[in-house]
Amino acid sequence: MKGIILAGGAGSRLFPLTLVASKQLQPVYDKPMVYYPLTTLIEGGVRELCLISTPHDLPRFRQLLADGSFWGLAIEYREQPKPQGIAQAFLIAESFIGNDAVSLILGDNIFYGADTFQRAFAEFKTGATIFGYHVNDPERYGVVEFDANGHAISIEEKPQQPKSNYAVPGLYLFDNNVVSIAKGLKPSARGELEITDVNLEYLRRGQLRVHRLSRGFAWLDAGTSSSLHEASAYVQTIEKRAGIKVGCPEEAAFRRGFLPLERLELLAVRMPRCEYRDYIAEVVAEAKRL
Repeated sequence: MKGIILAGGAGSRLFPLTLVASKQLQPVYDKPMVYYPLTTLIEGGVRELCLISTPHDLPRFRQLLADGSFWGLAIEYREQPKPQGIAQAFLIAESFIGNDAVSLILGDNIFYGADTFQRAFAEFKTGATIFGYHVNDPERYGVVEFDANGHAISIEEKPQQPKSNYAVPGLYLFDNNVVSIAKGLKPSARGELEITDVNLEYLRRGQLRVHRLSRGFAWLDAGTSSSLHEASAYVQTIEKRAGIKVGCPEEAAFRRGFLPLERLELLAVRMPRCEYRDYIAEVVAEAKRL
């Protein structure tokens, strides 16, 4: 399976921060925001990735992530000159996707807890897999409705009268049919190719699977100044109390077997002296002790 990180948009809700850098390059505690969705895909076993962003911001992402080879990845880049909906990503990245299945993650979504995603990636074979997360304000999101047996029966985008409290967070797994489905979409009233319409087509075909995320799972959308601050505070709390790093692509690549121990150690040596380097060095030291 290949992976897409959608990191476009104007980031207007984070103005004036986004005058300095793209939303997905803003810091979430001790790392750029894009590190978190990148790590999620790595943990899912994805090592071929395509990052989509604006022509203005792509050079900065290239500077940060390069071709991904130092993490054992292969990262390509595509331009999104004008944001026209999440589903537009499948048209922009069509040549990258080729004949493979694909996962798409939004660049401002941060996930933490449990192994639900890893299991979903491992179990995926065909159709589409999305997730349901219990929220207090479902009218802000795409909302999935379940029947008495826990099967999804409807999905609505930002409904005024939500039929459940389960929002669909920004991680999606699709088979290769998603490209042709995206090509057949018509823009919504707001002029966008809606990801909800893609999910509805899979639902209509009887090929949509929805995993309900446990209450111990955390989904953070860092798209506003308040939520960006809250995400940073959450990550800081987890890291200080648990002694682990959230959203660390080096460690994730090592634990997935993409990155040999000796290369991880070399990455640490080449980093400037900082807490991040100290953490990677401890991961190396622990691996050597085991």
